Amino acid sequence: MSTLAIEGMQWGDEGKGKITDYYAAKAEIVVRSQGGNNAGHSIQHHGVRYALRLLPSGILNPHVINVLADGMVVNPFCLLDELKGLKEKGITEYNLIISKRVSLLLPYHIELDKARENALGDAKIGTTKNGIGPAYEDKAARLSIRAGDLLEPEYLLKRLNVVVPLKNLELKAYGGEAFTVEEIYNDLLKVAEVLKSHITDTTVFLQKAIAEGKKVLFEGAQGAMLCLNYGTFPYVTSSSPLATAIPNNTGLPLSSVDNVLGIMKAYTTRVGEGPFPSEFDDEVAHAIREKGHEYGTVTHRPRRVGWLDIPQLKYVASISGIKHVALMLLDVLSATKEIKIVTKYFIDGKEIDYMPSTVTELARVTTKSITLPSWSEDISDIKKYEDLPANCRNYIETIEKLLDVSIDLISVSPEADATIIRRNLL
Repeated sequence: MSTLAIEGMQWGDEGKGKITDYYAAKAEIVVRSQGGNNAGHSIQHHGVRYALRLLPSGILNPHVINVLADGMVVNPFCLLDELKGLKEKGITEYNLIISKRVSLLLPYHIELDKARENALGDAKIGTTKNGIGPAYEDKAARLSIRAGDLLEPEYLLKRLNVVVPLKNLELKAYGGEAFTVEEIYNDLLKVAEVLKSHITDTTVFLQKAIAEGKKVLFEGAQGAMLCLNYGTFPYVTSSSPLATAIPNNTGLPLSSVDNVLGIMKAYTTRVGEGPFPSEFDDEVAHAIREKGHEYGTVTHRPRRVGWLDIPQLKYVASISGIKHVALMLLDVLSATKEIKIVTKYFIDGKEIDYMPSTVTELARVTTKSITLPSWSEDISDIKKYEDLPANCRNYIETIEKLLDVSIDLISVSPEADATIIRRNLL
């Protein structure tokens, strides 16, 4: 296999960054293809914790080419801040290329996002207020400023003269302050000076790389249940985190993804609003939240906690074709005496075998769980599967049977090398 896609199987924050970092060491190219700086990837690297938002996880490896591909929305000011942050931590050697087709997320998108969330009141979506939704709206409305426009100042100014007045009309409706074309244009000219050497046609680059048999890792952002089409709409992101969206977001054929690795926590978390069938909120949930450091990488909001949800995971596997899984944060469950796994969904007392497609129906779901004994042993230094406590192995094997997947990687602590590898996929 020369290409591998990483997909979060829950509501994001599954630990994708760690696994991506592991495979980035084996890959020659790491690609992000959707989302923006609403994605938070925490990586432990040589004892230092890095919180990446826009940059692919391979950025810490100087031998890897990192790609921000066509389907992303990129805040160029945030990107510069992130690169500056790497420099301050001694990371100065990296390879980064940015698609000319990337849509730029600009200050007016952020202000519109904030204004809309405030206007929605109790009906708010629970966005990160980073402007992701408004930036994707502009893409659909053909109003985006794209990264390639930074290379052509005259055309950039022409586009801003069309777009900015329209954005100001929207802001005025919310009582917001207007932006001037001049201030945004001048700021973008400064950005262009720094980023212009990184901007290129990444579709051509990736097509050639795959034709040459290069090892390519497609890094997922957010999680499947936040997919615009198949997630808990409207409490979703503004793009599709599914591996099936990768070809369209990179300019590659359907055959370009050899395998998909699903990433899931040993329990479930969610940030923001929306139904969450396996959620519970008691002292056990608090213990899990504290041991797992369950606070948003981007928002710092405390994450909602739930047990592992088999019907939800089966749904994601069915729409993504996932057969291989990495199980993350397994060590956190030593904070509990017992572990529950949600195995069945019911509506009005009747068992259902599907994922409800509306939030009103999903909110009516009741669940049935099985209970397994936990373990008290410290598993953080264990390197071999057979050395895990019996109750721990029983939990893993129960998940495999219920989901009909192969759990090929098991994370036993946040450290980069604290992962049990049962099968390599790249």
